[in-house]
Amino acid sequence: MRVVQPIEWTSAGVVMIDQRRLPGELIRHTYTGYVEVAAAIRDMVIRGAPAIGVAAAMGIALGVQGSKAQSIHELRSEFEVICDAMARTRPTAVDLFWAIKRMQQRFEELSAGGDLTSIRDGMVAEARRIHEEKRAVDEAIGRFGATFMPEKGRVMTQCNAGALATAGIGTALGVIRVAVEQGRKLRVFVPETRPYLQGARLTAWELAEGGIPLTLITDNMVGHFLKTGNIDAVVVGADRIAANGDTANKIGTYQIAVLARENKVPFYVAAPISTLDLSIASGESIPIEQRPAEEVTHVRGVKIAPDVEVANPAFDVTPAPLITAIFTERGVAAPPYRDSLARLYAESQQA
Repeated sequence: MRVVQPIEWTSAGVVMIDQRRLPGELIRHTYTGYVEVAAAIRDMVIRGAPAIGVAAAMGIALGVQGSKAQSIHELRSEFEVICDAMARTRPTAVDLFWAIKRMQQRFEELSAGGDLTSIRDGMVAEARRIHEEKRAVDEAIGRFGATFMPEKGRVMTQCNAGALATAGIGTALGVIRVAVEQGRKLRVFVPETRPYLQGARLTAWELAEGGIPLTLITDNMVGHFLKTGNIDAVVVGADRIAANGDTANKIGTYQIAVLARENKVPFYVAAPISTLDLSIASGESIPIEQRPAEEVTHVRGVKIAPDVEVANPAFDVTPAPLITAIFTERGVAAPPYRDSLARLYAESQQA
């Protein structure tokens, strides 16, 4: 099954697929500096929580590698600027901040007893290690989640939580990929995900490339198909999960969860442990990114609305009681999530 990778570390620089151009054009850009990588994250050349984390790690490594610092003290000052640039790109996805913290910890370890060359090489190695780990994490999430998929039936997702969003096989789509590889006969219902159309442009493209049957629907068809379309399950990704299980994901996820509960359809979240933010008690504390008005008023540069006030939150929060289970690489969390998520997180720290 073909899986397209959105980001790679190469000798020429960090290579990313420009996801803004899909599905019409498959274009890759090579970035040689951390400022360029930060802009690519902010401008959604690359998107999806785990993939953003990988990109941030690689951007930090690029910044350290390209630094002209002549001492560790000088490099540390520059390093703080590099990390701050990454942290200011997207506020909601906690994987971004997890990756920055991981790179910061590795920098301190390397600078404690190394020289500039070993620090530069070590930061590149750490970024590449994060990438490889993310791939393994996706595979594990897929194995745990696949057992909850029907042997034959219809599954709905939201936005894009596939390879393009994770740099692996995907979280939600990874569950579906593994289930299909196990022989389960699935058809995926894909809402378009306005206003950025990640479902129509990216998820539909990924599934078609992988030979997985799908049906593309508009966002306002979700309730109709959950009621009449024999949907067996919903599986989505996540950008941040609070200690109580409240989950931030792409805007529109909450309404799907409500409609799934109303129609007795199980609603699953697939996400890595790095998406957990146990420092916040509930979803009320999750920052919600506000995107530019032009994403709503224009489609591919074509104006479709008059000059009016626009609201464009990029994410919403699904309350934990609407979530049937959360698939992670350490296992499956079930209610009460405050206990099960804390246990899985603790196990991940001991591994």
